[in-house]
Formats: sequence, structure tokens, C-alpha cells
Amino acid sequence: MMESPIELAVVERLRRGDPDAFDDVYAAFNTRLFTFLVRLSRRRDVAEDLLEETWLRLVKHARRLAADTRLGPWLFTVARNLYVSYSRSRMLEDSAMAGLIGLWPFSVERLSPFEATATSELERRIERALAAMPAASREVLLLVAVAGLDHSDAADICGITPEALR
Repeated sequence: MMESPIELAVVERLRRGDPDAFDDVYAAFNTRLFTFLVRLSRRRDVAEDLLEETWLRLVKHARRLAADTRLGPWLFTVARNLYVSYSRSRMLEDSAMAGLIGLWPFSVERLSPFEATATSELERRIERALAAMPAASREVLLLVAVAGLDHSDAADICGITPEALR
């Protein structure tokens, strides 16, 4: 987490196009964003793609950030919105492919790299519990308990009121 005065200074540096500012933001948020996305998507490859797109969005919009932008909520909102868009596109693809699957001569059932590396019993139990949760509850848990955001920021990211989040 970045402290508020430091964060505001980094935002100003981003707005001016300082490349070192991007490195500072990346160092502060990359691991937490990746953890959020990999647990949300339950697929390492998807999380890596969404994380890369999140950073590209920051680069693209850095000069237009408001001076008082809080980088954590901004980045997690972008990451979450990218995941929602990805999920919607997957639903469309899955529904279109459902009718064709019977035509395929064999089924390819592979574990994702994330599933393959989750070897301990505790990790498998945690991942099963997270997967069984409704998506909205999983997002809140990951934002607050794993990413360390406060409740009001998590509510903003999810597009709900803090009362609804509770």
C-alpha cells in the first residue's frame, strides 16, 4: 500500500509522464493485483493476460488521471472490469460452442497451470471454497482480505454501497 501523500506525488509523476513513477506503482501493486486476478479467474494464464491489460490501461490513461486519484482502487477497478468483460465473452463463446461439442471426436480435459500447482490439501480446500462462493462475495473477500483494501474502496470497485458490501 502507498501512503496518501506518497501516492499523490506518484500520481502527479504519472501525469507528467515520468517512467520511474510507473515502476514505483508496479512494484507496489503488481503482486496484489495478480493474486486478486488469479483467485478471481482461477486460471493463471487468464490472470496474466488481464494483469498485462491492467498495466496497459494505466500507461494509456496515466496523463488523464485526476490529481487526487487513489491508485489502489483505480487499478483494482480496472482489473475487475477486465475480468467481468472476459467472463462475459467466455459465456458467449461457451454458449456458441455448446452445440458443436458433440461433433468433436474427443474431449481435451486439462488442468490449468494454477490448478496443477495447487498441490497441498489446504490450498485445494481454499480454492474449492472460493470457487463455491458467489462471484460477488468472492470479489469482496479477495479485495478486502487478500488485497488489503478497505471496505469503502472495495465497495467502490464493485460498484455498490459500503452498506451493501457488508
